[in-house]
Amino acid sequence: MITLTKKLKSSKGGGLPDPPKKRISIRDQLLVKEVSEMESNLPEGCAAKFDDPDTLHSFHLIVTPPEGYWSGGVFAFSINVPEEYNIAPPLVRCETKLWHPNISEEGEICLSLLRQNSIDGLGWAPTRRLKDVVWGLSSLFMDLLNFDDPLNIEAAEHYQRDKESFRRKVREYIDKYTKR
Repeated sequence: MITLTKKLKSSKGGGLPDPPKKRISIRDQLLVKEVSEMESNLPEGCAAKFDDPDTLHSFHLIVTPPEGYWSGGVFAFSINVPEEYNIAPPLVRCETKLWHPNISEEGEICLSLLRQNSIDGLGWAPTRRLKDVVWGLSSLFMDLLNFDDPLNIEAAEHYQRDKESFRRKVREYIDKYTKR
């Protein structure tokens, strides 16, 4: 699957000198290892989809929560890893419209580890990996719900005001916007 690994190995081989090649970035070298690690350690209900196996810095994560308010939904996230990785966090956007306190209807995500600078000290750090991002996104559908510091204030207030009505609205969004 990962053909970039072959490129890295061939660039270290012997024999006749090859014509000048484009240098492989540090980001891409890190991603060869991290994508493999991420794929072997995906949370339940998650799948990574690469449009091009040579382009590890741009992929989709599909989250199908096995339980909770969003169970039965299929949620797609686009993940783009900037050239400055691992100093800068991946850029993540939810491609599926949903009713969630920590994900806006426009696809913005409130997850501290995706922030370059975070007040709570839990933001991005060079020691974080892609698997941390995947596990964090998955957890937004289960145990990392944050109703106290929401991105979608209306959804958080809806939950606190009437949990059953909130559950129904989540179901309406799943039925209307997600693929099964």
